[in-house]
Amino acid sequence: MNMTVLFFLGLYFLAMIAIGLWSMRRGAGQSMEGYYLGGRNVGPLVTAMTMQTTSMSGYMFLGAGSLGYTQGYYGFWYAAGDIGGGVVNLSVIGRRMRKLSQIMGALTSIEYLEKRYPSKWVRLVGAFLSIFFLSFYVLAQFIAGGKGLELVTGLPYEASLIIAVTVIIAYTLMGGYSAVAYTDMVQSIIMLVGIMWVLIAALQNVGGLTAANETLAEIDPTLLSVWGRDLLYEGQWGMVIGAVLIFSIGYMGWPHVVTRHMAMKNPNTARRAGVYSTIWNIMFVSSPYLLGILAIIILPNLDDPEQAIFTMASTLLPSAVVGIVMAAIMAAIMSTADSILLQTGSIAARDLYERFINPNMGEKQMVNVSRLIVLAIGIGGILAALIEPPAVFAIVIFATSVLGSAFLPAYVGAVWWRKANTPGALASIVVGGSISFLWQYLGLDGPTEMHPMLVGVVLSSLTMIAVSLVTQRSHPVPEHILHAMEETAELRPLPKGLRANQDFTMAHEAMSLT
Repeated sequence: MNMTVLFFLGLYFLAMIAIGLWSMRRGAGQSMEGYYLGGRNVGPLVTAMTMQTTSMSGYMFLGAGSLGYTQGYYGFWYAAGDIGGGVVNLSVIGRRMRKLSQIMGALTSIEYLEKRYPSKWVRLVGAFLSIFFLSFYVLAQFIAGGKGLELVTGLPYEASLIIAVTVIIAYTLMGGYSAVAYTDMVQSIIMLVGIMWVLIAALQNVGGLTAANETLAEIDPTLLSVWGRDLLYEGQWGMVIGAVLIFSIGYMGWPHVVTRHMAMKNPNTARRAGVYSTIWNIMFVSSPYLLGILAIIILPNLDDPEQAIFTMASTLLPSAVVGIVMAAIMAAIMSTADSILLQTGSIAARDLYERFINPNMGEKQMVNVSRLIVLAIGIGGILAALIEPPAVFAIVIFATSVLGSAFLPAYVGAVWWRKANTPGALASIVVGGSISFLWQYLGLDGPTEMHPMLVGVVLSSLTMIAVSLVTQRSHPVPEHILHAMEETAELRPLPKGLRANQDFTMAHEAMSLT
């Protein structure tokens, strides 16, 4: 067991817990708005970094490296979409969602959907769908954390898993959204430094990118193709387009990511955040895929492709640097796991428990319930990860495809289309989520050569449009919502009259909602 690596990892874990304590002392976890959204006071740099690190996850250090190792340059289709994902997300719905969520007094991404599309069924279906698939996503992060610590510390997988998840739960419980956002900010820097360090060492080892490509051509020239090893995906544009979409527009359907818009200090924060997001993505996003490709040369007999980046760091770097790199890998994992834990707990507490079971809770009680649910999800995730750890890549693609397909049209339509109504949104969520789920579960992507994300988003969008248009007379969009949408299109600050009418209390939801 390398003591230098343990020192850096221990220092990193302590820093994360310290940020959680700092956030708690600032009162971030005392009120609902503070615990769920950091008091809607998060600036552009932190917004950009928490959005990107939340989106990246342990997938980037395990799944992306594995894809590069097994399929060569094909993985760059995923990277191509990811580079612009942040700015697309912020530009399309960022500013408008920030204003509309504040006008309507929404504190979670699912509550926001119900207030835009007034129906308890929108909230019920959206909450269950989110909790189910976010639980899969957080499971992937727990598995990644356990694998990473196991490799570098020599501890058993079970002990490594418990240590990693305990730290995540600790600072999430203490500081809520503020702790998550500011730890994400620190983690984004660590991730970038760590990945660059490994990449530079790997390129030096293989004699540069040109020499690496020449060696790959000797091993298997198809690895240099964007169609995958043995040209597995040649001409399969349905798979390629889906690979690009999942990490570009797919972000706009992920409940734990769009919440970042709601927490921004003001709507104009989205513009500067988009710039920071793009700069960070350009430097970071392609590196894990490239490292997986280089590992084909450096580690030709690797048993587990998901260990490619871990193993290269341990093989090529001195102990002190390995500690920093391992902190970077844990940062990628933890920055997503904490966000999903918080979002899942918030949805379960506010959108299910408070909305349908105990509508008269006070703020402090609501925050405590959220914390208990976060703790329960964390413990459940540990138990699930201990039983049968599957491949991280498969889980992440599965969960994000379904979430993006289900919610993307509803979130985009909420701020851009005045005719997007309740039946359209509900049908879109059900159709998009169901189709994407079945497409993957039944393995239809192979015979049809169509990516589940592409099929799901297209059918979900068409359903939103068709059902909304057909039901305009029976279910018109309420006037107060149309007025709120008009306000989101304005660049001016939110009028005082609207700010004064915001409802952040735990009062019972309107019983007239259908």
